[in-house]
Amino acid sequence: MNDNDPFLWLEDIDGPRALAWVRAENARSLALLESDPRYSALLAEARAIITAADRIPYPSFLGDDLVNFWQDEAHVRGLWRRTTLDSFRAAEPHWETLLDIDALAAAEGRNWVFHGVVSLPPEYRRCLVALSDGGKDASELREFDLASRRFAANGFALSEAKQNAVWLDGDTLLVARDWGPGTLTASGYPFIVKKVRRGAPLDAAEQIFAGAASDVSVGANVLRDPDGTVRGVGINRQVNFFESERYLLTDRGPLRLPLPLRSSFRAFVMGQLVFSLEEDWGADFPSGALVSLDLAACLRDVDSVKPALIIAPGPRESIEDAAATRDRLLVTVYRNVQGNLASYRFEDGSWRASPVNLPKNASMHIAASTNREDHAFIDVAGFLDPNTLWLVEPEAGGAAPVKSLPARFDASGDVVEQFEATSKDGTRVPYFVIRPASLRADGSAPTLLYGYGGFQVSLTPSYLGAAGRLWLEKGGVYVVANIRGGGEFGPEWHQAA
Repeated sequence: MNDNDPFLWLEDIDGPRALAWVRAENARSLALLESDPRYSALLAEARAIITAADRIPYPSFLGDDLVNFWQDEAHVRGLWRRTTLDSFRAAEPHWETLLDIDALAAAEGRNWVFHGVVSLPPEYRRCLVALSDGGKDASELREFDLASRRFAANGFALSEAKQNAVWLDGDTLLVARDWGPGTLTASGYPFIVKKVRRGAPLDAAEQIFAGAASDVSVGANVLRDPDGTVRGVGINRQVNFFESERYLLTDRGPLRLPLPLRSSFRAFVMGQLVFSLEEDWGADFPSGALVSLDLAACLRDVDSVKPALIIAPGPRESIEDAAATRDRLLVTVYRNVQGNLASYRFEDGSWRASPVNLPKNASMHIAASTNREDHAFIDVAGFLDPNTLWLVEPEAGGAAPVKSLPARFDASGDVVEQFEATSKDGTRVPYFVIRPASLRADGSAPTLLYGYGGFQVSLTPSYLGAAGRLWLEKGGVYVVANIRGGGEFGPEWHQAA
């Protein structure tokens, strides 16, 4: 960092001078925007779309039920609520409120922001609710009883900290948190994992793993079969932003898995640990591939374990999502930035794929899955096609739409085209053009060009919604460029930026 930089004061993001500058620049920009006679109408249209009550209530599986976190004008902080799968299929599901964050904040005089829930399989009655005061990274954890819909009397209660916790059993948590001076990394996150037992003070917790202060963070995950049986405990030690070490905890101490540092844990299914690779692993497993390791074999002799290839994407392909159901692994594969879904099953030491029939020329995201059943929700969308939530049952070979977002603009006269620009080094960079079909291709139409290349984030087709109403309907052209730095063609596309 250059100490002579005249703008160094902007690095103090909460400093009074920096905040005053932000307020002044915001006021200057807002005055310019509000002076445009179109501003008020455009703002009203955009606000109506963004705050519409008929948006999809995206669910998560929780035991035999579905849960959803919902925010609207009446519930600004949100409702954590549940319903059944059968009820969710209906046009108007019946929701049962589990926790009203607005009411809790009012009762306790705190600015609570809901940071999610960790539940204990297989009953899913015991939950850890994460609450952040004001939305900061640090949160407190409280045990919640799903049956009574109340915080558990004498339950687990972990004070505010940058922390993560998972259930080992009904009376034991595996916790990484601020344990006191010298227990956080330079990034401000925990690197020590301890076993916390019900009723015992935090200072009595048993240390089970320690990384180093130079790491980014450390956390634990519990590997369970669909019936809730614990098969192992994994540790993710993130040594820097892009690289991690993976361990299994045993009575003999932690066993480091023989994985490349640039790899990511994706799922545990049918006794297999599933990882994606962000760098080559020898000659047989290229960067971008999905591989698996047999958990039992790792625990017996980690040095001789043999990985199994699930899928190695081609040069214009990438793997976006992977998630486990009871007996299958669902994988979304993008081919030239177009989504496809496949179901994989591990049989006789290898993986076998079956395609799942979903709409073509769209993006696909695994919105939720459960290892209790072979069920998953897949969110499907296109630039002109509103998001539709599909229920996929790979064991039965079926897929059916359950919820759809209403159209937010008239797309009947629009088209989507995909082209490629060739860069100076010969690389073909794809981009999408979304425009009125009747538009004259003479270069006179107003055009918005959007591109993002960073953190291996892919710009896949997504419903334009507000942009469609405010821009396409008024004759504009919208362009999305899949520039290098993103993940459209795997890790190498990201690393080439």
